[in-house]
Amino acid sequence: MALSEQYLQEDLHPIDIVEHLAEHNEWDFDRIGDDQIAMAVEGQWRTYSITLAWSAYDETLRLICTFEMEPPEDKLPGLYHMLNEVNDQCWAGAFTYWLEQKLMVYRYGLVMAGGQEASPEQIDTLITAAVMSAERYYPAFQLVVWGDRNPRDAMQVAIAKTYGRA
Repeated sequence: MALSEQYLQEDLHPIDIVEHLAEHNEWDFDRIGDDQIAMAVEGQWRTYSITLAWSAYDETLRLICTFEMEPPEDKLPGLYHMLNEVNDQCWAGAFTYWLEQKLMVYRYGLVMAGGQEASPEQIDTLITAAVMSAERYYPAFQLVVWGDRNPRDAMQVAIAKTYGRA
């Protein structure tokens, strides 16, 4: 049975759908408010903190997937170069580094303008893509920050194989 068939064409709030997916996958989650949910999704390399928030104003479901990363200051130029290399490979979403919080961040916004509704399959794919991207590029980020590898060489690890699953 398709995920959307479970909802019998109900008009569900996107965050309600995320909550059902989190329960189904047995992910730890916290419904922060009507329009926001935070959860922890276990990957091969890390446990990823994922927050989804719905903005009715711009009709966008925003996903933020984070994991801690504390590179030495002298490695930041290499990390920023690596981010450019990685983002060139990402079809959906993008990585950034929040220096003050010491977090690597994958962000994506699903725009549903005109009263569109997100399906459970779309939201599941959104979460899965975030975790798979984080899993795929995590080793490359680590090689640049801690392994003294240049970004182009480190990218070969990410390009060679996709890691993990959501």
